[in-house]
Amino acid sequence: MEVRVAGAQIPVSANIGRNVEAIERAIGFAVSEGADVLLTPEGSLSGYTHEFDVALVVRALEHVTTLARRAGLALALGTCLVEPEDARCYNQIRFYSRTGTLLGFHSKILRCGSLAEPPEGEINHFGATPLRTFALDGLTVGGLICNDLWANPCCTPMPDPHLAQQLARMGARIVFHAANGGRDGSELSQVAWQYHESNLRLRALAGRLWIVTVDNCDPVRLPCSAPSGVITPGGEWAVRSPPQGEQFFSHTIEL
Repeated sequence: MEVRVAGAQIPVSANIGRNVEAIERAIGFAVSEGADVLLTPEGSLSGYTHEFDVALVVRALEHVTTLARRAGLALALGTCLVEPEDARCYNQIRFYSRTGTLLGFHSKILRCGSLAEPPEGEINHFGATPLRTFALDGLTVGGLICNDLWANPCCTPMPDPHLAQQLARMGARIVFHAANGGRDGSELSQVAWQYHESNLRLRALAGRLWIVTVDNCDPVRLPCSAPSGVITPGGEWAVRSPPQGEQFFSHTIEL
């Protein structure tokens, strides 16, 4: 079995219109590459925030999913969204089939927060749902969002449940990982990059998983917080994007 994946290392901001334009460019690239599915960064549609214009995001979501559906492209779309069922905000990867059917969403589980008691940060603003897998064209896949994968000890106020390994045990063959990390160009940002890359490679190896990962590239004057690309079940890079600025990639995964 083969699946051709595309990834978009694009700028993510609070400006939903600009975010939509970036996702449109990513869809155009994915279609030109004959990709089956496109992955975008954490919060790529709404911005990485719980404070956004809900109605505007809903309209933007309809727009980009319609574009993908018309092109026959599946999506692993990073966005924050208020779910009408419980009126709670979730930081999500929303999975859509090539026919535009919503397969469900993964919501970020290891939400970042301070290590104080009680913790402060996004853990107080976003809901979480149980870990699950998705059937994408007959293939079992999973989603993880940023800290879900690497459980940074500086901002994770709960134990690391090793979510990538859990997905492997649940039958996932590919994990789509949407990131949006902070950085300032300092030495500590370089340390964080090394930690993120090491976790990506080691957790792919531990779970015998393919991992497709993309990060936000805004501000473009700085390298991203983590590399974007495709990692093999052996923990090696199959394809890797340059670390700075808007970048797109595609790769055919043979299972």
